[in-house]
Amino acid sequence: MQLGMIGLGRMGANLVRRLMRDGHRCVVYDLDRDAVQELEKEGATAASSLHDFTDKLERPRSLWLMLPAGVVQPTLDQLIPLLDGDDVVVDGGNSYYRDDMARAQQLAPHGIHYVDCGTSGGVWGLERGYCLMIGGEEEPVARLGPLFRTIAPGTGNAEPTPGRTRADGTAPEGYLHCGPSGAGHFVKMVHNGVEYGMMAAIAEGLSIIKHADAGLRSRTVDAETAPLREPEAYPYEIDVSEVAEVWRRGSVVGSWLVDLVADALARSPELDTYTGRVSDSGEGRWTVLAAVDESVPAPVISAALAQRYESRGLGEFTDKVLSAMRGEFGGHAEKAG
Repeated sequence: MQLGMIGLGRMGANLVRRLMRDGHRCVVYDLDRDAVQELEKEGATAASSLHDFTDKLERPRSLWLMLPAGVVQPTLDQLIPLLDGDDVVVDGGNSYYRDDMARAQQLAPHGIHYVDCGTSGGVWGLERGYCLMIGGEEEPVARLGPLFRTIAPGTGNAEPTPGRTRADGTAPEGYLHCGPSGAGHFVKMVHNGVEYGMMAAIAEGLSIIKHADAGLRSRTVDAETAPLREPEAYPYEIDVSEVAEVWRRGSVVGSWLVDLVADALARSPELDTYTGRVSDSGEGRWTVLAAVDESVPAPVISAALAQRYESRGLGEFTDKVLSAMRGEFGGHAEKAG
């Protein structure tokens, strides 16, 4: 098939490469001309503008947006006058599912189909494939099936689920039509919220292991610091990078996330090259909002989201208020030097 890709960052460019490896033809466009030229050298058809991009696509067109969530709507607004009825627009980024619902309604009077596709795979997706969570109308989703099959990992990357009796469906191949407009990004949103919680648990666990030598270190002794009652219980100087490495093999917590942290620790055992600042692109907070609306308890994801805020210093005033109250309670103010 032919596909047009707008947005040639790490994910978009590698999606194009994976598609071309399987014989699909790709037209590419990005504001970064170097990114366009690089993929042109690899066999893609380069476009110099959105108008040129749409002109080079066969009708009915299939085009994929791999853009930051905040850029999708203005790009879509520019595309609408250049598209025809029965064209399909795929948003493969991390848009809010409610925006997908509105965009599908915006495109419907023009006869243009809108498909939302949550895409997970990160830096290794080019080789491993990408897990795809798809929302939209049945016909355009089915039409794009050959593209989804190429992008997804396929059945060979995971053992069959022992208890699975269902013989049909594409989930074992690594992609799933989750429902109507917004359903794909809804599932991807929750996927990323779960990822927040998993990442936080792995990080906290490794930090506890790193500080298992607490009994060997001197501690402040004053009225403001809780004493370590049994320092002899914490005599361990454990190599955290080796723990991450061993967890990769046969452990029930072994995962791509542990693979990433093991690699980071191998390169920088004290993680000196990292600031400790963790961003959130929206999916975690949207997951928590959905949990509130649905009255679903989600304490782990909620705490992981708050931890990311704390990592960016957004709890600084809270800490100062606590310090002020503690200072007043203790009869003195804990002032900054």
